[in-house]
Amino acid sequence: PGPRMESLPEAVLIRILASIPAVDLVLACRLVCCQWKNLVDGAALWILKCQQEGLTGAESEENAENWQNFYFLSKKRKNLIKNPCGEEDLQHWGEVENGGDGWKIEELPGDFGKEFPSEEVHKYFVTSYEWCRKAQVIDLRAEGYWEELMDTTQPKVVVKDWYAGRRDAGCLYELCVKLLSENEDVLAEYKSDTIAIPEDNDASWTEISHTFSNYGPGVRFIRFEHGGQDTLFWKGWYGVRVTNSSVTVEP
Repeated sequence: PGPRMESLPEAVLIRILASIPAVDLVLACRLVCCQWKNLVDGAALWILKCQQEGLTGAESEENAENWQNFYFLSKKRKNLIKNPCGEEDLQHWGEVENGGDGWKIEELPGDFGKEFPSEEVHKYFVTSYEWCRKAQVIDLRAEGYWEELMDTTQPKVVVKDWYAGRRDAGCLYELCVKLLSENEDVLAEYKSDTIAIPEDNDASWTEISHTFSNYGPGVRFIRFEHGGQDTLFWKGWYGVRVTNSSVTVEP
């Protein structure tokens, strides 16, 4: 018979384990014996997996204190906002407030508008002459972010949104994002000022962003809400335009 696995040099065993899917490492391999548990719980195995899958760089190597969590968070990184650009009309957006003539989806650049900085974005939501709001609530467990991760590691929650006016009308814009507990108590909140875009604006798209960190244990949901209106009270859709909203959980 050949040599037993436990007789292999640790560096060789780490390379073998690194070829196994990450979920199997955590759920099965770390239960085999104390040696495997220590390797799966250690940094060397996850640093190797990150290197093999192109997840490392100078910045990540300096900042990733827990390489296992860094690996899983990097692999799972995605925009948790569904339908951020209006490609599916208002699907996935709840608590919709349709002031004036309500929300409308238009093609970029729109009347008296500008193209978006990214060619991947083709549509936007536009508000009317009374306040329009819409929201999404993100269930973190349903998206695969387990309780211990959110409570102990407390990964960064990065929120971004883009807004613009049209050159012939002034408008208002607001963003409000809340981190919620199991019972939907507010554990952390970001609320922008009411941003006023003057009537003689150049219709440029502006990004607004906020990063939540060190927010404490218990976060289970994220509530994202934005909206606005025009300031001229013209019938139709002359209010603020929004698109490419995003919420990401990052290492």
